[in-house]
Amino acid sequence: MTEIERAKTAAREIGARIIVGAGGGKVLDTARAVASDLMLPVVNCPTIASSDAPCSALSVVYTEEGVFEQYRVYARNPDLVLVDTEVIAKSPPRFLAAGMGDALATWFEAKVCARGGVKNMRGGASTLSALALAELCYRTLLADGSGALEAVAIQQVTPALERVVEANTLLSGLGFESSGLAAAHAVHNGLTTAAATHQYMHGEKVAFGVIVPLMLESQPGPVVNEVMAFSTSIGLPVTFAGIGLQAPGTEVLCQIARRATAPGETIHNEPFSVSSECVVEALWAANAAGERFQRSRN
Repeated sequence: MTEIERAKTAAREIGARIIVGAGGGKVLDTARAVASDLMLPVVNCPTIASSDAPCSALSVVYTEEGVFEQYRVYARNPDLVLVDTEVIAKSPPRFLAAGMGDALATWFEAKVCARGGVKNMRGGASTLSALALAELCYRTLLADGSGALEAVAIQQVTPALERVVEANTLLSGLGFESSGLAAAHAVHNGLTTAAATHQYMHGEKVAFGVIVPLMLESQPGPVVNEVMAFSTSIGLPVTFAGIGLQAPGTEVLCQIARRATAPGETIHNEPFSVSSECVVEALWAANAAGERFQRSRN
C-alpha cells in the first residue's frame, strides 16, 4: 500500500493523464492500483513473462514484509497490454519458468470453479470459452514449455516462446479471471507467511501449490506424474526444499495452512470442506510425492 500511495502522489504532482507500468508483476499491479484510484487509463508493458498479471483487472497486495495481504479487484481491465517478445527473450530464464508455474494452476483451478458453480473473479459465471482457454493454456505449456525456456537461454524469439508468452500472459489471465482461483493460489498465499519462501517468485510458489490440491483431491497418479514431469523439466519446485523450506516444523506448516484456509480464501472454492489440518496433511503428501518423483528420475 505504501508503494501504491507513493506512485499516486507522483502521478498527481505531474498531472498524469495516463499510467504506464513497465516491468514485472509487482510494477504492473501497482500501476493498475494507481490508475484505478485516480480514475485514469492504464497501459501495461511487461518486460518479463513471469505471471498472468498483465491482462488482469486486479492487484495482489503484500505487506512490507512480503506477506500476502489482499486482492484488489477493479471495474475494468487494462486499456492496453503491450508485450514485446524481443524484450522477453532477453530476460532471465527463471522468470519465464515462474510464469509457467503461475499458468500451470489455471486449468486445474478453472475446472474446480466451473464444476462447483463458483463465481469468477468478475462476479459472474464461468463459460465454455473460459474453460477452453484455460485448457489451451495447460496444453501449450506441456507442448512448448521446454522449447520456450531454451529460446530464452539463447535470447532468441522462437514460435515456442511466442506461444508460451501468450499462455503465461493472455491465456492464463483470461482463464483465471473468467473462471476463478482455488487451492493452488491459496496455498501460495499461505506460503508467503514463511520468511524462507520470500526469495522465491510468485509462480514458483504457485507451482508447488498446484501439487497440494492434487493431493487434497486424490487425483490419479498419471495426472500427478504429468504435473511433476513438466515442473521438473523446467526447474519448478515440487518439494519443500524447492521453495526454501528445509525440513519445516509442524508450527511453520500450521501457520501456512491457517493462512491458506482463512475466511474468504479461494481454497474454499474446492468442492469439499477444507480445514487447516487437511492442508497440513496435503503439504506433507505433496512434498513426499515430489521427493519420490525426484528419486525415480535419478
